[in-house]
Amino acid sequence: MSIRYSKAPVPSKAEDIPSYLQTELDRISAIISNLADGHFDESNVVPSKPRAGDVRYADGTNWNPGGTGEGLYLYLSSGAWSKL
Repeated sequence: MSIRYSKAPVPSKAEDIPSYLQTELDRISAIISNLADGHFDESNVVPSKPRAGDVRYADGTNWNPGGTGEGLYLYLSSGAWSKL
């Protein structure tokens, strides 16, 4: 499961809303658990607008920061990615 969340379309029938809410809360809970466990989705492209302090897991092939291969990287205020 990804650590990104986007909501599903809201049902038009009022009787479907409790089920919809339960499903959405379950999805949100799973994403929060992944984040709490330290999970990072693999990235294969450079983030379009990185900010100092961002952490990404680069795949090392399509996106290979500094030519240092697959791994976790921290975006520094200097504008460079540093392998952790």
